[in-house]
Amino acid sequence: MTTKRVEMTDDARTAALRTQVRSLMTRAKDDLAELVSYRSVHDPRQFPAQECRRAAQWVLDAFVEVGLTDAGLHETSDGSLAVVARYPAPAGAPTVLLYSHYDVQPPLDESAWRTPVWELTERDGRWYGRGAADCKGNVLAHLTALRALRETLGDNGFPVGITLVCEGSEEQGTGGLEEFVPEHADLLRADALVIGDSGNAAVGVPTFTQTLRGTVNVIVSVETLAGPMHSGMFGGPAPDALAALIHLLATLRDEHGNTTVAGLPADQVWDGTQYPPERFRADAGVLDGVDLLGDGTVADMAWARPAVTVLGIDAPNVVGAVAAVQGAARALINLRIPPGIDPEPALKALTAHLESNTPWHARVTVQPDAAGAPFRSGTGGPARRAMEAAFAAAYGRASTTQGQGGSIPLCNVFAETYPDAEIMLIGVEEPSCLIHAPNESVDPGEIENIALTEALFLATYGS
Repeated sequence: MTTKRVEMTDDARTAALRTQVRSLMTRAKDDLAELVSYRSVHDPRQFPAQECRRAAQWVLDAFVEVGLTDAGLHETSDGSLAVVARYPAPAGAPTVLLYSHYDVQPPLDESAWRTPVWELTERDGRWYGRGAADCKGNVLAHLTALRALRETLGDNGFPVGITLVCEGSEEQGTGGLEEFVPEHADLLRADALVIGDSGNAAVGVPTFTQTLRGTVNVIVSVETLAGPMHSGMFGGPAPDALAALIHLLATLRDEHGNTTVAGLPADQVWDGTQYPPERFRADAGVLDGVDLLGDGTVADMAWARPAVTVLGIDAPNVVGAVAAVQGAARALINLRIPPGIDPEPALKALTAHLESNTPWHARVTVQPDAAGAPFRSGTGGPARRAMEAAFAAAYGRASTTQGQGGSIPLCNVFAETYPDAEIMLIGVEEPSCLIHAPNESVDPGEIENIALTEALFLATYGS
């Protein structure tokens, strides 16, 4: 029998949920350790596909146990499994979608890790392991929030509808869930979407990620000779394809490090919270004496302006190289674009820039590799106001906003599929987490506070 819900004051609710979340942190650590142990890289060339399936099943079982009963694993177009679990909204109440992903980046150089990659290890107050923050730490924040709310409310059930969506291929960017969402729009429809794949500006600073940069990747190939030629006999007049590529890549930035793709504006200004240069240097591991790039602020350069990066070059290795002029070389170029610039014109501008700046009439080919649109979340809606209040209660301070240089194409799919829904990006991934790098870690206090924030939000949103 369902008992009558007892209304609490805001302070009493916060105190009760804070106590409950704190009591669940030992369980959260144990659960995160198990989830981290699954080598859930969605790439069977590197790790068995069964590792992703085991992680997906663990997530499904955990959220069913907490009370989301309409649940299952859904195969998507890229072969990954999306976990979907739901709790129906009480009459008149809104529905909240909680998003995260259980797949992770490859560990890269395992010898660079100070702790075992797939074993959650506590060190200096932080929990280390691949996926500890991105994004398994966010999965545990969602789960702990629901557990705390369930324990506090007893048999009354959740006060809002809840849909949990946990993706299995986000890090590979193969688009499985991006295709799944519009094809199953009614299954996932919600009034507010909480994207747990972001984080605070710093530990203890509650933060909404307001914007995401989009991305355009191209492979540029330069050819000058029918094949490599002896550098002693032909070096000098023979056009060196590798040198031509280096010359071409150098035109993408000016002497100050500003991105200079012809046709793309690069003078935008970030008008929100700034990123102190000293903190950025520490977060990015910039070596002493090395300059930061660009003539704007760190926030301008990281969040508001285009940024080009050479991700890789195909060229002979130093070890084993021979004395030869190279006849061909190629590079993978990544262009990040801020809100206000669409991928298609950005691709055209980058392609035209590369074609027009190739030296010596070398043959150049520009092949599109990947693209994703930038994103800007809304402000001022009822869900946003409820989350702002929840942040303030959980952290004891007002929330702030930041941009993020990374891309989450799924946010645009959600926005297009559910144009009236509010989308909010929060999470446990502050800069010290070193996501995507060796020695990824999470501050357990961030899991605790984000879980408390979400529990408070779910308890109050719609009331």
